[in-house]
Amino acid sequence: MRGTGGGALNVTQPDSGARNQRSGGALPDGRGSVRCGLARGGAKGRVLAGVLALACASVAGCERKGGAAGESPLLYCSVDTEFAREVLAEYERRTGVKVRVIFDTEAAKTTGLVQRILDEEGQTGADLFWSNEIFNTILLSRRGRLAAYVSPAAADIPEAYKCAAGTWTAFGMRARVVAFDSAVTPRASLPTTWEAYAAPEWASKLAIANPLFGTTRGHVAAAFALWGEDRGRAYLERLRAGGAAVLDSNSATVRAVLSGNRVIAFTDTDDVIVARKQRPTLDMIYPDLGDGGTVLIPNSVAIVRGGAHRREAESLYDFLVSADVERMLARSDSRNIPVRSALCEELGVTAPPASKLTFARVADALEASAQAAREILLK
Repeated sequence: MRGTGGGALNVTQPDSGARNQRSGGALPDGRGSVRCGLARGGAKGRVLAGVLALACASVAGCERKGGAAGESPLLYCSVDTEFAREVLAEYERRTGVKVRVIFDTEAAKTTGLVQRILDEEGQTGADLFWSNEIFNTILLSRRGRLAAYVSPAAADIPEAYKCAAGTWTAFGMRARVVAFDSAVTPRASLPTTWEAYAAPEWASKLAIANPLFGTTRGHVAAAFALWGEDRGRAYLERLRAGGAAVLDSNSATVRAVLSGNRVIAFTDTDDVIVARKQRPTLDMIYPDLGDGGTVLIPNSVAIVRGGAHRREAESLYDFLVSADVERMLARSDSRNIPVRSALCEELGVTAPPASKLTFARVADALEASAQAAREILLK
């Protein structure tokens, strides 16, 4: 979803469109350390990871250290504006440093900013990237567009949510859910697995966001990663044949349910929580991807290599990965799930059962799943 909000921020819009019903369960852990999407295992993998870590450290040492104290860092941000503005306004209040921000568009959701960062290689562009998901951040790391930085503020974040080479940190998760109006559709009638929604009786009632963008892109990639490409393509074929509606954004899918044009929507937890203000009977379930839980997608933050304000970028990075910001996001209408177990206990937050897929495996499947979506759902 997108929103508007206040806050004394210098905001710039992109100049191009390129751009189970089960609830409960402990906060997911034990995914293992994520090595920036590198294959793990064996001495060779450890040596390669070590070499890359040294290379990242070397690059970080060559980064510009920034201009005069208090200069404004340039942030590229795909987090919904109403939530991002609140966080950035608090940073400005604490530090006195204004943050220049370029937000994405709802339809291009993250992907447009990722392409912009790739296109700006060799130029002075963004200093920092705050994404509402993790998979495209991993791709940027693989393309060498991110600089290494180990934030002291992230010391209490589990290693599973930090790149071992230091190029990104993840925090504040949202879950992929099926949204429905409980006044129209009984909860007990809904399938408990994601795959079951490809059946004609459900696909015909379904709205899904464009799978080339945002968290829907990661969701489809996760299905491909777990099920394999053949089964993933068959799933998309069944959705198309059944009449699933592909809309511009997650919030658009929820609006389709509110209007009665669709009965169910694939979306994120925050879209449902915000929409409940106008429809209290709007509800959601957490279907199983096939390995015990749904897809949980965290925010991520990374320093962009070549930015002109390295010192200022590190300061903002420290703030964004702090427990204070996770607490803000958990208490906001976004209701992000903290990755810090201590915060979950403090706030009384219980995460839904989560898929056991690593972030790297999902990132590995992004290209194949996106190509299949173009050929099947978007043709």
